[in-house]
Amino acid sequence: MLAALSRKHIAMAGRLGSGPALGPKNGVAEVRGALAVAALVFTAAAASSVASPADTIRWVAQDVPPHFSFVQGQPPRSVAELGHGEVDGFMRVLLARMPEFRHEFVEASTARYEAESRRGETLCSTLHVRTPERLQWLYFSHLYPPLISREIHVIVPRQRLAELSQARPGDGRLVLADLLKRQDLRLLLARDRAFGAQIDSLLSHQVVPRLAVGAQLSTQLLDMLRAGRMDYTLEYPSVVKEYLARVGDPGALVALPVAEGLSTLLATVSCSRTPQGRRYIEAIDAAVRKLAREPNREAWVRQWRGNRAEPQDMKRLNAYMDERARGGPRIE
Repeated sequence: MLAALSRKHIAMAGRLGSGPALGPKNGVAEVRGALAVAALVFTAAAASSVASPADTIRWVAQDVPPHFSFVQGQPPRSVAELGHGEVDGFMRVLLARMPEFRHEFVEASTARYEAESRRGETLCSTLHVRTPERLQWLYFSHLYPPLISREIHVIVPRQRLAELSQARPGDGRLVLADLLKRQDLRLLLARDRAFGAQIDSLLSHQVVPRLAVGAQLSTQLLDMLRAGRMDYTLEYPSVVKEYLARVGDPGALVALPVAEGLSTLLATVSCSRTPQGRRYIEAIDAAVRKLAREPNREAWVRQWRGNRAEPQDMKRLNAYMDERARGGPRIE
């Protein structure tokens, strides 16, 4: 009835000035009524014709350069403000292939990510390693193969280098399993951080102190290591290099490769295990496969990696993307 009435008044309003003159009283009243209803209907029609706000994916952001870097100490406010590191640089390339979504970036610790996900809120992240425990509250998909820069290293003060170098086998890599047995060395790690299946398995059998830190966990732990409050930690060497350049002490810490660091898993993306999170992870997975099928792959790889692409990395990347281009979704 309301729709019929609205059409009647809209039609009447449209005929004003073109039909016969109306009576001075009833005509004016009807004209005013027609115009009022028409205005209301046009307003409602305009509101309904505007597309509903695009889905907004809220991404976890942490200042862990050079993988993900904040702009002047603040999380990016848009895709355009993403950095050019390994993680944020890949996001810059990938999210450009997802124009149907808006993207927001929220500074959040792993603890907050878990808490919000368990409450039914939806966040996504490219900064979290897949673990069996996290599958309880996260969906995961894959982004790209392990790059050389993603190998976990033991980080030690330079003054401990000679001592630890003596324990390195013929290939120059420390055996973390042996290092963890040493009671004279203090290891400190960030709470809630995962390092991949093999290293996490080793750590689960040890009593390793974990520090509750915020988003800038690498900076805080490396500060403590430089100050002598522990003997070693685990980190990516590129993170340590960036940190030492920032503090102006390039020789203070040394990154030593470990045999178990070679098992670093595929880079992953995760979203809260909610209905909305499922839609988002499916869309992200589809965007990765679309990216893999692009004929000019070298262009977006250059945009992402610049001149940092190692030949070994490119070989792994091309093989992985060929497989992704041919295959279906990878979601768990």
